[in-house]
Amino acid sequence: MRRTTLAAFAAAAALLLGACAQTGPASTAQARQEANRQTVLAFYEKGLNQKDADAALQYVGNRYVQHNPTAADGPEGFRKFIAFLREKFPKSHSEIKRSFVDGDYVILHVNAVREPGTRGSAIVDIFKLENGKIVEHWDVVQPVPETAANKNGMF
Repeated sequence: MRRTTLAAFAAAAALLLGACAQTGPASTAQARQEANRQTVLAFYEKGLNQKDADAALQYVGNRYVQHNPTAADGPEGFRKFIAFLREKFPKSHSEIKRSFVDGDYVILHVNAVREPGTRGSAIVDIFKLENGKIVEHWDVVQPVPETAANKNGMF
């Protein structure tokens, strides 16, 4: 009986140590990075595709610094941009081709099509998060050309 109890104790200790190893600093950082990715993906879907600024703004922190020179800072700047999309490009859609995470930064590679049937633009969006909320945004936009000097494509 004593051997069974000792074996059970050893097995439980091994399980506990294994669980602790999986929840150490590396996996905590990975979990935070994945949470950041999911925050940005939800923000993008709600804001850019569903054109629901208020739903998207739940993912934004107490400040929203905009580095795009054509967009204003803060929630009101974002609301104005979404209102512009709803009015001028109601059928616009952004397809996220890939996402990258580096700590508190999430980068999206996007094909944004404002008018269905057109090639749209290739966009790289960069978001900075603090405490799980988006606080800064940069973007680089390039129209998808009809022809290219290579056959590699932009996505």
